Amino acid sequence: MCLTCKGGRNLCGLGYCPLYEKMKIQAPISKSVGEEVFGPCPPNLFVGRHGYPRVSWGPMVDVSETATTSCSNDDPKTWKNLSYSELISIRSNVVRSESTLDVNSTSKLLCDAQEAVLSVKPVDVEVTFSRKPKMEVSFSPITQPMGPSGPLKSFRVCENPVIPKRVDEVVEERMLAVEAAGLLWNSGFDVYYLTKILSGGILGKEGQRKMVPTRWSITASDDIVAKQLMQEIREFEEVKEFMVFSNEYLHNRFEVLLMPGAWEYENFEAWAPKTLWTEGAKAFELVEEYEGFGGRTKYAEKEGGGYYAARIAACEALAKMKKQARVVVFREVYEGYVVPLGVWQVRENVRQAFEKPARKFATREEALKDIAGRLRLEMKEYAKQSVVLRQRKLSEF
Repeated sequence: MCLTCKGGRNLCGLGYCPLYEKMKIQAPISKSVGEEVFGPCPPNLFVGRHGYPRVSWGPMVDVSETATTSCSNDDPKTWKNLSYSELISIRSNVVRSESTLDVNSTSKLLCDAQEAVLSVKPVDVEVTFSRKPKMEVSFSPITQPMGPSGPLKSFRVCENPVIPKRVDEVVEERMLAVEAAGLLWNSGFDVYYLTKILSGGILGKEGQRKMVPTRWSITASDDIVAKQLMQEIREFEEVKEFMVFSNEYLHNRFEVLLMPGAWEYENFEAWAPKTLWTEGAKAFELVEEYEGFGGRTKYAEKEGGGYYAARIAACEALAKMKKQARVVVFREVYEGYVVPLGVWQVRENVRQAFEKPARKFATREEALKDIAGRLRLEMKEYAKQSVVLRQRKLSEF
């Protein structure tokens, strides 16, 4: 297809040529990134999972021409109006350094990086690489895209990090990581901040602190916060009507259905043919995960981080409404989703859906008919796999 198109006929349907975009992005970066880099640290670090407990890790540096004291290049909450190519472009300017450490390490290099990660504003840092970073963009279904990477030689924080007093207090109390994360959430720190400090090995009791691979810390943070919110939600009054919330962004459509009843959660992912994961498929591939009132005890293997990212957004919304409900999330992934951008887009898509006015219905059938009008896969296909949609409550009759 690319050979036939040669970047000019839009045969992939994206509206732009990914290969041209890659060249446009890499050319200026290759000029600005050498063996020594000075610039704002986002603040964040990446911790790999291969070889655990001895893993690849390293702080990141923003080398874009517009790099400032803003965290926008590393803050998914600010990305919701950006296009596919714009997101890849800004993330391509975040250079990742790499070194190898045991997750229990207390090396000075790691301690300096932890100081930068705790900051709520970027801090200027100096990074020296053993050789010039490799000019490529890496993608993951869990984490955000990342730009060039190179072997870390040295790292120095060049200004004082801005660490809130409440964070200092919680870190110094040296409590269990789960408890500390919950306290910081209640103090107003979002899940993205919790992910960073959990991954950096900053939370936990004395002698038990260790780095957590980034993809694990993303799901763990979503899970910790959602479970805390669910404890509140289970005590709230049930919704009285059927409510539908919708959003579509980055070739992902989300429909969220709230139904009267005690807390339950079900999540569908329907992948269209010709996405990254369904290249050879001829029809939508559908997977489903469910948990009842008491929550789940096993990891959501079929959907992974996307399940937990959608769940935390739904829990946030119900907690804000002070209601509980039976929740069904329909996610359809379309052909334009050709490279993964990470589960942040799932979380933000569902959050955006709840920011819009709800469509309200007297019956489940009316609500499902409304949803079906925006989905490509027939509702009967969802119903075949569903736990929640096959249930009937007395209140529905």
